[in-house]
Amino acid sequence: MPDLSLGDDLRAFVDASPSPFHAVAELSRRLRAAGFTELAEADAWSLAPGAEHFVVRHGSLIAFRVGTAPLAEAGLRLVGAHTDSPTFKVRPHSDVRQAGYRLVGVEPYGGGLWHTWLDRELTVAGRVALRGGTTALVQLPGAPLRLPSLAIHLDRSVREGLTLDPQRDLVPVWSRDLGSEPGLAAALAAELGVAADDVVGHDLVLADTQPAARAGADGSWVAAPRLDDQACCHSGLTALLAADAGPRTQLLVCNDHEEVGSGSMSGARGSFLEDVVRRLVAVLDAGDPQALPRAIAQSRLVSADMAHAVHPTRSDRHEPAHRPQLGGGPVLKVNANQAYATDAASSGWFAERCAAAGVPVQWFVTRADLPSGSTIGPLTATRLGIPTVDVGAPMLAMHSCRELASALDVPLMVGALTACFTD
Repeated sequence: MPDLSLGDDLRAFVDASPSPFHAVAELSRRLRAAGFTELAEADAWSLAPGAEHFVVRHGSLIAFRVGTAPLAEAGLRLVGAHTDSPTFKVRPHSDVRQAGYRLVGVEPYGGGLWHTWLDRELTVAGRVALRGGTTALVQLPGAPLRLPSLAIHLDRSVREGLTLDPQRDLVPVWSRDLGSEPGLAAALAAELGVAADDVVGHDLVLADTQPAARAGADGSWVAAPRLDDQACCHSGLTALLAADAGPRTQLLVCNDHEEVGSGSMSGARGSFLEDVVRRLVAVLDAGDPQALPRAIAQSRLVSADMAHAVHPTRSDRHEPAHRPQLGGGPVLKVNANQAYATDAASSGWFAERCAAAGVPVQWFVTRADLPSGSTIGPLTATRLGIPTVDVGAPMLAMHSCRELASALDVPLMVGALTACFTD
C-alpha cells in the first residue's frame, strides 16, 4: 500500500482549520515549530540571509526564507494559495425566531453547492472581537446547528429538481424557542469565558463537524471539507519547510477572500503581498533604486489552487482532451481569456521542474461552452507583474460541503512545489 502519511497530515490540517482564521493559526503553529518567527507589520524589520519569518494580516499569512543572494540578482520563488472556502457567514444580528424555533441568521459566502450542506451536523467557527481591541478564535463544541431538508411528503416536486432560496431555506436551526435558552451570542461568550457584552463583533462561518476521513476502496482518498483550497495551503507550507535554502528568497502567501473576488486588504487584490515584497527589497537591497523591478523580473509565482478531476458519471462536462485524474499529479490550468495566468513560458518552466522531480503533470482546460473559474493567479500577476503559472491538485465535488481528493496527489504536489521553491 502506498505511503499515505502526507494525506493523513492533510486531514489533520483541515480538521484544525474550520475557518480562515483557524487555518492561519495552524499555519503559524507549524511554522513556529519549524523555527520561523513572526514579524509584525507595524515593526521595523531587520533581515539577514537565511532568516525565516512569517507575517499575518487577518485571515492571510505570508511566510518567507531569505536567500543568500540579493533579490535584484536572484529574484523570489513564490507559491500562492487561499485560506477561505465556500460556506455561510453569520450575520451581525443573528438571532432569528420563527415557528417555535430559534435559528441563526447567515448568508452564503462564495459560490457553494448549497444542497450538500443540508442534513449535516454543523457548528460555527472563526474570530470574535472583544471589548478593548483584542480578538480570539472560537469554535463551538458539538454540533449545535443543522439545515434540515423538507420532507418529501410536504413537497414532492423536489423529485423534478431542488431549488433553494438562501433567505428562506438556508437558515440553520439552533434550538426550540422557549424564551430562556441561551442563543449564539451567549454560547460564544461562555465558550470564551467572557461576559456576553464583552463580545463586540465577529467573523464567523458555518463548519461541518464530521472529521476528514480516509475514503475509497483502498483508503487512498481524502474526504474532507475545505480542500479547496486548504489542500494547497498545506502542500505549499510542507514544500516550503522541505525546501533547501538557496540564493533565491522563498515565499508562501495564503490569501483570504479568494472565493468572493479577493477584494479586501488581506485578499489578492489588496496590498499584502506587494507590501511584504517591497519591504524585503527595501531591507535586503537597500541603496539600489532599481532593485524592485529587477527582482520582480527574475521572480516566478506558482498559484496553487485545486483543479477539476474528470467526473466518473459526467465526463461530458469536461473538455475531451483535458480530463485530469485523481492520483495523476499536479494539473496545469489554462484559459485563453486569462481566467488563469498560465502561459507558454510559465507552464514550460513548471513542467520542467516537475520532470526534474519525477512528478507527472496533467492539463485542464474548461469546455469552450462553459464559463471558467479563476484564482489568485491573474490578480497577483496583474498587481505585481510576476510571471505566474496556475496549477492545482485534482479533486471531485469542488465547492461542496465535503470534497474528495487523492492522498496520492499530496506528495506529488509537495514534490512539485518544493522543486519550484529550490529552482
